[in-house]
Amino acid sequence: MVRLRRTVRFAINPDGSAGGSNGDGGVPAISGLARAYELDVACIGVPNPESGYLVNIKAIDRAVRENALPVIARACRERPESDPAALLPELARAIQHGLDVAVASVRWKLTRTLSMETDMPATEPPRVLIRQRFDLACAHRLHNPALSDEANRALYGKCNNRNGHGHNYRVEPAVSIEVSPEGRGGLSVLELEEIVEREIVDPFDHTHLNEDTEEFATGSGLVPSVENIARVFYERLAPAIEGAGPGARLASITVWETDRTSCTYPADPSDS
Repeated sequence: MVRLRRTVRFAINPDGSAGGSNGDGGVPAISGLARAYELDVACIGVPNPESGYLVNIKAIDRAVRENALPVIARACRERPESDPAALLPELARAIQHGLDVAVASVRWKLTRTLSMETDMPATEPPRVLIRQRFDLACAHRLHNPALSDEANRALYGKCNNRNGHGHNYRVEPAVSIEVSPEGRGGLSVLELEEIVEREIVDPFDHTHLNEDTEEFATGSGLVPSVENIARVFYERLAPAIEGAGPGARLASITVWETDRTSCTYPADPSDS
């Protein structure tokens, strides 16, 4: 059993034009003040022993452009106020209709930092996972007061420097919401941003975690590693998300310390 992922880029053009041949740039190519999107389609199954393919990727491209793109274009034209989360399950069904292989999930990348994903087969009511990325700048010092100064230097190296050091962190909560029968998501992107600003960005941005925050205060015993930061952020955010709308819950949160180091809490068991 394998999982094959394919990213399909395309533009919804105001004049309805459908030309273009650069798949990496997107087909249709962008024209005028268009909307540019990506759909990540994950298919699952057993590859054909003769071809080695689970499915020809051109078939995935075709299923997106022939089956899903018209749904989005129609909504942009007739119902531009539509909630993307509510539209996503319909897109996933449309893509599945165009393929002979099982679709496991569809992820709609609406912007560079915002995406929405739904699993297949869909639950009832459908659920959508919203991911939105935020950034904040913090300083910290990795130091465990239960250890000697020598042991701390040996364990943490430069990260144990007395005055600390800084990171530009990226934080991405993954929020699971229900789609109502009326076609609305249980939590809007605006509401999510307001909650994250209140619970994460405002209390922690431009702080020295050891000196300015209760959670990582010197002497608390909680070292502000990226692992502990992810857990603390999750524990602050989860109750606020659950209280924001029916069926909304925080599935996980990912914190990037650098572009090469990140931590997700709680871990997805499927990653093990």
